[in-house]
Amino acid sequence: MERRVTRKSKQPLRRPVNTTENFGGVERRRRTMDRGDHREAGEVAVFHELGKALTSSLQLDQVLRTIMEKIDEFLRPDTWSLLLLDESKQELYFELAVGKGSQALKDVRIKLGQGIAGWVAQHDEAVIVPDVSQDTRFFSKVDEKTKMETRSIVAVPVRYRDHCLGVIELINCVGSEGFQERDLALLEALADFAAIALENARHVKRIHELTITDDCTTLYNARHMGFILETEIYRSQRYNYEFSLIFIDLDHFKQVNDTQGHLVGSRLLWEIGNALKAHCRLIDFAFRYGGDEFVLLLPQTSKDNAMLVARRLHKMLREATWLPGEGLNIKLTASMGVASYPVDSRTKEGLLHLADEAMYLAKNTNRDSVAVANVGILEPLPAANAETAG
Repeated sequence: MERRVTRKSKQPLRRPVNTTENFGGVERRRRTMDRGDHREAGEVAVFHELGKALTSSLQLDQVLRTIMEKIDEFLRPDTWSLLLLDESKQELYFELAVGKGSQALKDVRIKLGQGIAGWVAQHDEAVIVPDVSQDTRFFSKVDEKTKMETRSIVAVPVRYRDHCLGVIELINCVGSEGFQERDLALLEALADFAAIALENARHVKRIHELTITDDCTTLYNARHMGFILETEIYRSQRYNYEFSLIFIDLDHFKQVNDTQGHLVGSRLLWEIGNALKAHCRLIDFAFRYGGDEFVLLLPQTSKDNAMLVARRLHKMLREATWLPGEGLNIKLTASMGVASYPVDSRTKEGLLHLADEAMYLAKNTNRDSVAVANVGILEPLPAANAETAG
């Protein structure tokens, strides 16, 4: 018969730990008071170790590894797993799986509400199922994947505040005397530690994204460009690759801010940034360099191919109509500069200087054109070639 652990509020269960009547059967299960005392001391050590891991490291793997070890040490399931919620798809996926058949779970996804784990995530309640054959929610396809037999399941939500992040699920750990209150309390405490670790990791990731991302366009910023450029130089030196930079400066962009206002100017920068990114390959990098300047880094791209890409982007920017949804129908042009590794320079500073210098050559000559380091201003691309360049 299934046992549900319900809560009147989202607050963690609070159970007094100084009276033995709250833990009926613990001594019978452990047989002796000495073993019970040993278990209690072990639990205190677990919480101390996890607390230390959380405060001394923001590495998610380290905390989850400790939780994994303690679940195995104290609760002895055949297998256990940490499933995380993919909110965009409303599905659970196996972030960690330990024990028999765990390797087969890597690509398995469970819809919210499907199976025991899906039900727990949807209802935010812990569940103990001593006999899964008597529970209609049991999702047998997981057993078909793992080639193992599930007899019992204990599942608890991993929640941070009022938000369910996932589920910890233990397979075949309910003995003849059931799953004890003390074991459930320990498992829920471990789930709380997992939630804190997951939320910490998400915050660290978000902070990192903020440090490398431009707020206005969501492209990478100039600080991150320096790091990526150094990395690409190292990679290209090692594997004898070429790569290219394209500097882009929007012509007379100040007029947009002066006539339409800075909010429209910001939305236009965002739309242009999205368009540039959409016209890049997956391996390319797009940066907002500052103001109305953008930079593209094209790995494994020769100078000749970069010239074709620059011409294609130049044509795209000139022919596009921007912010039509707002009734503005803005038209603009761009001045571009191209420099390549290693033919133009082998250093970060040299490449940035040459690409910037080429861009200013175009800007100071007649704008609305593409200039190339050590080549000069390019002739406009013929219409037939413009459609196929890049």
